[in-house]
Amino acid sequence: MADVRLRGAMAAVCALLLVACGATVAGTPRPLQVGDVERELVEGYFEDLNEAGTQGTTEQRDLLTDTQHPDFRDDDCRLPAGTIKVQPAMSTLRLDPEWTPPGADEHPRGVVLVVAVTLTVVQDGSEVGNQIGSQHVVLLNGKAYGFAPCAT
Repeated sequence: MADVRLRGAMAAVCALLLVACGATVAGTPRPLQVGDVERELVEGYFEDLNEAGTQGTTEQRDLLTDTQHPDFRDDDCRLPAGTIKVQPAMSTLRLDPEWTPPGADEHPRGVVLVVAVTLTVVQDGSEVGNQIGSQHVVLLNGKAYGFAPCAT
């Protein structure tokens, strides 16, 4: 008889757990989106990068070093000669949670975003090259980090 009561009690507990696990959460599900704060951090990153470029090669390289993602600062990167000007198409900004930097085995810490950009290389005040592509920016602890555009 005790065995039957124990089984009954266990069945009741299991039923309660199933009901609890199947409980719904109030609200409307929606996909993750880029918010205003994230957009402002990314815009600020590119504004700072371009402003440093107008100040000169040394200033821009210092900024690129300071804003290189902390987990990838030891990567050997040979920056292009001159400065770069980056024009992001902010309407293309989106999350990219599966991305890993080329040659890396791990996803960078933080929220990974990607945006289409036009990158212009400037030497001695003249534009010497343009490239259209995607650039990743990672938000970590309230700051935007990038991956320096290394020359190949």
